[in-house]
Amino acid sequence: MICKKVITNIFTVTVLALTAQQFYAQKAVVNREVETNDGKMLLGAQLKDQFVKEPYSEWYTKEFNEYQMDEKAVNELKKNKITAYDLVVFMGTWCEDSHRDFPRLMKILEEVKYPDSRLTIIAVNRKKESPNGEESKYNVSKVPTIIVQKYGKEIGRIIEMPTTGYIERDLVEILKKDDSSVIKEIFKKEN
Repeated sequence: MICKKVITNIFTVTVLALTAQQFYAQKAVVNREVETNDGKMLLGAQLKDQFVKEPYSEWYTKEFNEYQMDEKAVNELKKNKITAYDLVVFMGTWCEDSHRDFPRLMKILEEVKYPDSRLTIIAVNRKKESPNGEESKYNVSKVPTIIVQKYGKEIGRIIEMPTTGYIERDLVEILKKDDSSVIKEIFKKEN
C-alpha cells in the first residue's frame, strides 16, 4: 500500500513538473521583424513566405522572377536527391549579396520541390548576429551562407557567393562530395 502511494506521488510530481516545464518553455519566435534606422529588417528564424511581403518583396520577387537557372545543374540536384539533405541558410535583408542569391536559391528549391520542413532560414543583423546566436553554432561570419547537411553533419557550404557563379552548380559539387564519408564518420564515432 505504501509502495503504491509512493509511486502515485512520484507520478503526480512528474506530471506537474512536465506541465510546468511546458508552461514556462520559451516560445520559438518566427518571422521576427524589427524597425531600424534604415527601415524594417528581419531577424532570426524566418519562413519563406515572409519575403514576398513588403518591403522585402521589392528585391525578392524581381530576382526570383528574372533568374535563369542552369537546368542541367537543377536536374543533377534532382538526380542526387537534394531533397534528402537539410539546408540552413543565413542571410540579411539589408545585404545586397543576400538580395541576389537568396531569391535564386528559393527558385531552385521550388523547382526541385524541396520540402519546407528541411529548410531553416536565419536572418541576421548588420553585425551578422541572430537573436538566438545560431551564427556562432554554425560559425557564420558572412552572408549569405548556405549550409548543406546530412544526418546533422555538414557536407559543405556556399559562403557569400557561389564559386561557379551559380548556386545550383555549387550545390551539385557539394552533393558529389557526399560519397558516404558522412556515414563512415557517424559509425566511426559510435564504435
